[in-house]
Amino acid sequence: MLKLIQELMRLYLPQGVVTEEALQAHILGQQTLPPDITTVDGLTRTIAIPFHRIPKAEEGRHWALLCEVANALQEELDLPAPAVSIASQEGFCLWLSLATPLPSLEAGQFVELLRQAYFPETEPSLGAPVELPPCLNRDSGRWTAFINPGMGASFIGEPGLEIAPPQAAQAAFLEGLESIDAARFGAALERLQARGAGAAASEGSLAPAPPASPSATPDGLLLKDASLEDIVRHLHAMNIEPTFRHVLPSGRSS
Repeated sequence: MLKLIQELMRLYLPQGVVTEEALQAHILGQQTLPPDITTVDGLTRTIAIPFHRIPKAEEGRHWALLCEVANALQEELDLPAPAVSIASQEGFCLWLSLATPLPSLEAGQFVELLRQAYFPETEPSLGAPVELPPCLNRDSGRWTAFINPGMGASFIGEPGLEIAPPQAAQAAFLEGLESIDAARFGAALERLQARGAGAAASEGSLAPAPPASPSATPDGLLLKDASLEDIVRHLHAMNIEPTFRHVLPSGRSS
């Protein structure tokens, strides 16, 4: 079994929902699986949080919000680091893995509570379908793919990738990630619910704390940007030789 398929099944897919053959065809662009991959009972192991471009906001505001939310998930809600992907049409997505499947509606409600707490300026996305990376969007002809979190600023304004991302790099972005167990998810949900109740009682006086500067951000948390040297160092640490024509936007390849 391909390492990438192993990682996708380990993190995001309920057992028995998708065959290895169907998932391989998905990541090769031969077919595209439905956005919402759930059990027959409507259970999911994936919480996807999309960040689309915000009308009338400054360029890249959606990426800045993603970074703030990713850090809050870890610092304030005590959850494992999420994966980050670039969407096939526009924007980005955070990916959380659940150790125990939840009803899709409950996962969507978690996203809505998170939005109200940390990024209320965006439109609600409760139940919005999101493509499981990596895959080909047959309408746009572009690829969605997991990315190095430090490279996100390089993709602002880019509608996905023009070519399929290297499978080894995709697997490497996932192999160190953890699933959220039921106890940690329940505790995070309680914090969000308490925050929402407190905000309502004080008429919105509890605003999210400003994000830490990159220099003060602990290891493992997302940064808004990274130097080329940072990216190369990170990939080399995972035994990946970077080939930037596969991962950088068109016009910036080397």
